[in-house]
Amino acid sequence: MKPSIHFTTHASPLGDLTLAATEEGLCGLYFKGHKPAPKREGWKRGDSPHLDAARAWLDACFAGEKPRKLPPLTFVSGTPFQRRVWDALRGIPRGKTTTYAELATAIGSPKAVRAVGAAVGRNPLSILIPCHRVIGRDGTLTGYAGGLTRKKQLLALEGLNID
Repeated sequence: MKPSIHFTTHASPLGDLTLAATEEGLCGLYFKGHKPAPKREGWKRGDSPHLDAARAWLDACFAGEKPRKLPPLTFVSGTPFQRRVWDALRGIPRGKTTTYAELATAIGSPKAVRAVGAAVGRNPLSILIPCHRVIGRDGTLTGYAGGLTRKKQLLALEGLNID
């Protein structure tokens, strides 16, 4: 049985964000125009303590404050490989970056750089699971589900200026 998912929108300096949560935790954070767009099948507009916690965390982040502990996160989709990649993304410290190759090595699959890139692109919890901290091998910005302008803005919030 699929979990019940409630969602809301939240205004941010990066545009409106869609937040989604189950009873267990936050399961989605998407930008307007997010690629790929989330499938909202069965989602119900509503509120929850997890959505409230996510809004507070995001507001602190955008205000330049060090955010408190993340609200509980849960995955309602993703293959075991994708989830390994998403878990590894959580280990990238604020204000630091890594490459797809380094991430592939970190999860024990150094030859799976393209698969890691695809998994990063399917991260259902943008910003909270910091896929914006993954850059190209040459130090340049690479794809981002919310667009490169947003990726650059998120990195700048963390004190990084990368073109």
